[in-house]
Amino acid sequence: MTPRTQLKLSTAAAALTLLGFAAVVPAHAEEPLNNLGPVGPHEPIVIAAGNQRVLAFYEPERGGCAVSAVTWKDVAPDAPFRVRVSLKPGQMFHLDGAERQSVGLLCGADASTLAAVAPAELILTGATGRN
Repeated sequence: MTPRTQLKLSTAAAALTLLGFAAVVPAHAEEPLNNLGPVGPHEPIVIAAGNQRVLAFYEPERGGCAVSAVTWKDVAPDAPFRVRVSLKPGQMFHLDGAERQSVGLLCGADASTLAAVAPAELILTGATGRN
């Protein structure tokens, strides 16, 4: 299987995971679900900051993290923006929002995890994740 085919399959798996979360979370939930990680391969990072949404996951690749992230705004859900980047362990990639909100995605030691590094106000608003 080629790396491109693997990435397409992983993207599809992440989308199905997101749909699974949507089925579990009640439609009337006031607070959006956050998962800032750290997460393992193919597990989603889910961030809701203001009207900005981010869904990210990674695959181990050549000792690093091959990260895929999709971001969109609630007001324009039909205009998502996708980013793919390869990180070495310890490297961070920043996604900057229009409202001066910045979220970093950090590749963990040995590419075993991916974690979101976010401002305290995001972390303190009901974020979940593994410790």
